[in-house]
Amino acid sequence: METLITIIRFLLLFGLIAVPALLFAGIKKWYKLKFEFIAFLVLGLILSAVIMCTLAWWTDYSDELLMSHYGYDLDAMNDTERFQNIESVNLEKVKQLEIRYYGIGWTLKAIMSFIFYSPYLLFVYLIGQKLITMKMKNKEHSPNNVYDS
Repeated sequence: METLITIIRFLLLFGLIAVPALLFAGIKKWYKLKFEFIAFLVLGLILSAVIMCTLAWWTDYSDELLMSHYGYDLDAMNDTERFQNIESVNLEKVKQLEIRYYGIGWTLKAIMSFIFYSPYLLFVYLIGQKLITMKMKNKEHSPNNVYDS
């Protein structure tokens, strides 16, 4: 169960890293208008916000799933009832999950993560533009260029 939860978490993280680059390539290919930066920024912010919220929610929900899997009782009234069905081997792991689960909520985690993630969109756009201009300059200065004569 932990493996499945970790795989889903890594897929969401990969999505956060890959979506801006794929969006940049898609906009350059299909969106040939004047305001491609605004289109990239708006679509990038929307897609990234959805993935970031999904990742934050999944992290919180997966902790809840794991605690239930180990025998933690979320509806109990005190600690002895909560930890009563947990094997001693898993007790420390469940205590760490409990600290994470009852800490900062997933919405605040998503908001704070998105604030730190947002500059990545601009970074991807600027790097993409730089790569395109370098590619154009290499085409102009290539020895096969028939216009140099």
